Amino acid sequence: MASKQKNPFIIMGKIPTELFCDREKESDKLIHYLTNGNNVVLISPRRMGKTGLIHHCYDDVRISDEYFTFFVDILHTSNLREFTYNLGRSIYKELVPRGKRLAKGFIQALKSLSGTISIDTLNGSPSFGVELGDIANAELTLEEIFDYLDRANKPCIMAIDEFQQITHYPEKNVEALLRGYIQQMQNCNFVFAGSERSIMTQMFSSSARPFYQSADTLELNEIPFDVYSTFVSRLFHESRKSVDDESLRYVYDLFKGHTFYMQKVFNEAFALTGKGGTCRLDTIMEAIDRVLSDKETTYMEILSALSEKQKPLLYAIAADGMASRVTSLAFIKKHNLESASAIQSAIRQLLNQNLITEIHREYSVTDKFFALWINRIYNEKVLALN
Repeated sequence: MASKQKNPFIIMGKIPTELFCDREKESDKLIHYLTNGNNVVLISPRRMGKTGLIHHCYDDVRISDEYFTFFVDILHTSNLREFTYNLGRSIYKELVPRGKRLAKGFIQALKSLSGTISIDTLNGSPSFGVELGDIANAELTLEEIFDYLDRANKPCIMAIDEFQQITHYPEKNVEALLRGYIQQMQNCNFVFAGSERSIMTQMFSSSARPFYQSADTLELNEIPFDVYSTFVSRLFHESRKSVDDESLRYVYDLFKGHTFYMQKVFNEAFALTGKGGTCRLDTIMEAIDRVLSDKETTYMEILSALSEKQKPLLYAIAADGMASRVTSLAFIKKHNLESASAIQSAIRQLLNQNLITEIHREYSVTDKFFALWINRIYNEKVLALN
C-alpha cells in the first residue's frame, strides 16, 4: 500500500530546516547576539513565527554544538509559582533525552523540592515528579534553577516566550526579582520573546523598569510576499502539485503576511489538491471554510463568555481590521457603540483576555481566523461592501 503523502506545510511542532521559510536575516541576527553573550528581546505579533525562529536557531550548528538550549512558554501562567514550575519542567524535559546524568544533576540541584524526587523503576532515571503545590517557596526554587543554569558544564540559552505575562502576576516584584538573578549569571543568555509590543517596549526601554537596556532588540515582521510565494510554490512543486498566483496573493493579502494563518490555509489547500493538480482560488476558499468550521464551536464559546459591551466592540474591531481612535465620536457612530468610557473599559478587558492586540495605538483581533469568522457571521454588511 502506498504511503500517504506528507504535508510539507507544518503547523505544529518542530519545523525541519528545509521546510522553514526564510528568516535568514533574523536568524543570523539572533544567533549573532546570543553567541556574543547578549540577551535578546524578540518582539512580534502572536503567531508570526517567534517560536519557530527560536527553534530554527537552536538547530544551527553554531548553537546546537556549543550550548544547552531551553524554551518555556509562560502565556498561560498566572503567578510566580506557575512560572517557576513551568521553567523547571521545561529544563528537565530538555535534559532527559541528553542522558540520566544530566537529568539527575538538575533534580539534585533543586534542594527545596527534594521530597518530591523519585526514580523511574523501569529505567533508573530520576523523575521530575513535581506538582504545582510542591513549590512552597517559589523564589528559593527559582534561585536554585538559575544557579543550576549558571553552573552547567556548557553555556546555556533560555528562551522565555510571552515574557510580558510576568507583568500580570499578583506579585509586584517579579521583574526586579528576575533581573536580579539574570544580571549575575555568567553561563546563560536569555531570549525574552513577547507579543504585546507596548508592554515589552516599556519593560526594556523605560529607565524606571528593572530590565532597562539589558538586552538587544529584534523585531519580527511579516515575511515579504515574494519570499513567501516562492516558498509555497516550491513546496507544491516538490510534491508534483502547483498553486496559481491568484491564490498566493489572495492568502497573503487576506492575512497581511501573518505566517501562522497563511501556513494553516496552505496546509489545508495542499491536502485538497491532488497530485498533478493546481491549487486555485476555489481550493483556497474551501480550505478556509474547513478551518473556520472546525473552530466554530470554540469561537461561539468565547463569545458566550463576553459581556454585552465587549461583543459590539469586538465586532467593530473585526470589521475595521485595524481599528484606530476607538473612543472617537466617528468610530462610535460608525459602529453604533456606547460611550467612550464604556469602550475604554471593554478595551482593557479584551486586551487582558488576549482577544485583541494593540500595536501603535491600533487594535486588531488577535486570532485572524476569529476575525474572519466574526465578519462572516456578524458583519455581513462589511463583507458585502468589500
